[in-house]
Amino acid sequence: MSVKRAVLAAGLGVAVGYLAKQQIDQYQKVTPEKALKNAKETFKKQGPISGSWIYMKPEDIEKDGLYYTAYRGGVTRNVDGENKQYEFHVDVETGAVISSVQTA
Repeated sequence: MSVKRAVLAAGLGVAVGYLAKQQIDQYQKVTPEKALKNAKETFKKQGPISGSWIYMKPEDIEKDGLYYTAYRGGVTRNVDGENKQYEFHVDVETGAVISSVQTA
């Protein structure tokens, strides 16, 4: 009987895990890791990146009268021998960079 219970418990565990993943995917379209990857690919088109970061918790922002739920992050690029830092916002729904600004 213990083998049957172990198989049943493993099956239930897999089913619950699958359902939980489906729910998470439904509510969170783009993961922070994917958002950072998209932003880095966008910045790399203009030169190499030496560092990057992203906040894991999305925040609500307003840009040009539109409201977004977005991840905030940043990259460091070496431009003409100087490190330049940029902060950006990536839309949670699409993964697109919606704003970028150079910081000090």
